[in-house]
Amino acid sequence: MKTAAFWLATIAVLPALLSYRLRAAIFGRDRALEGSTQALALVPGICGQYLRRAFLARVLAACHRSATVEFGALFSSAGARLDENVYVGPRCHLGLVHLEANVLLGAGVHIPSGGRIHGTDDVSRPIREQQGERVMVRIGAGTWIGSAAVVMADVGSDSVVGAGAVVTRPVPDAVVAAGVPARVVRARASAAGPV
Repeated sequence: MKTAAFWLATIAVLPALLSYRLRAAIFGRDRALEGSTQALALVPGICGQYLRRAFLARVLAACHRSATVEFGALFSSAGARLDENVYVGPRCHLGLVHLEANVLLGAGVHIPSGGRIHGTDDVSRPIREQQGERVMVRIGAGTWIGSAAVVMADVGSDSVVGAGAVVTRPVPDAVVAAGVPARVVRARASAAGPV
């Protein structure tokens, strides 16, 4: 049943894929991806999940067939990678990111392409004209990122990032990080019990 639904969704997104390919040739893959994901983000429910997955599997660097991308999620980099059993919550905004297997993103999580996507050093020039640096942000396998977190650095495997946290420095494996800026508050295997 799931295989049939995947192929039906693939057929349904063929016009979106054609539109994406044409716009990518003119404006570039990332710009075309932004517009396409904005349109597909509006389709609610399980139908929307299947349509987004079918589309993203053909335009991102990787999107596993078991990944779930919820209503309102936007992508801005065709280099993004979604591994198996990834869950992207509603209204997430994702740039150049690698979500490894079993990663869960709560609602409204923002993961731009690193912390220096805009240059800011030259005060004589507007920020929009300054060269930025885009880097792949890796979210390790089994990690949970809480709602409304902003993640600009790598997060290790099996970690938890609290809701509303702002990650500006790498987070190690198997810890809980929270706050602005995010800091490790404890190891997940501590005596304090499960998170």
